[in-house]
Amino acid sequence: MNYIKETFLLDFNHTSIQKLVNQNDWRQLNDKQKIKNIYLFVRDEIKFGYNKADELKASIILKDGIGQCNTKSTLLMALLRAVGIECRLHGFTIDKLLQKGAFTGMWYKLAPQNILHTWVEVKYIDQWFNMEGVILDKEYLSKLQIKYKNHNLNFCGYGVYTDDLLNPIVDWDENNTYIQKCGINQDFGLFDDPDSFYQKHQQTKSKLKQFIFKKFVRQSNNKNVEKIRSGITLD
Repeated sequence: MNYIKETFLLDFNHTSIQKLVNQNDWRQLNDKQKIKNIYLFVRDEIKFGYNKADELKASIILKDGIGQCNTKSTLLMALLRAVGIECRLHGFTIDKLLQKGAFTGMWYKLAPQNILHTWVEVKYIDQWFNMEGVILDKEYLSKLQIKYKNHNLNFCGYGVYTDDLLNPIVDWDENNTYIQKCGINQDFGLFDDPDSFYQKHQQTKSKLKQFIFKKFVRQSNNKNVEKIRSGITLD
């Protein structure tokens, strides 16, 4: 079945992923608890942050210990498939406006207007659920909610684009979860795995911009994210 198979990017038979699954006894749980526990692990234990690229193996993302929408999607899919849960990928682009605050200064200006975006869809009791709310760890999101505690309307920035910052639906209990959905501006449809998505869609960057992002931009962004998580105001 395509929705549970291993791929180059979904390398769930890697030693580190198998060790994690076994340590948490995820295979011993019922399907609902498998999904919920893995979702919480990727959301909160893999901190929101920027990896060197989107097209990374799940084992590398796990080793990094950080992720954004695309890399967290890959790791989430690998862990779900490792315990026999069917899942697929939905691809989009989002407006870079929602990254403002995490991206700052000239790095924000250099970013492409439309950024590749994905979320995982998981199958549970013959229904597909969208799991975009996995992107931001709870610690990071809670600091934004404290900073903008009087902002209960549409909010855009710092990796968020939601119609309710103070009460976003980011906990999974047989429901869809979202945190950036309002920023979607193009829908690429469904894919069996991230490998097939990236074969067809890649972020448009010159080799120079790719080099600048890997060496400078992501480090700057990750410092900003850590400041926000620590409660430091960037404005």
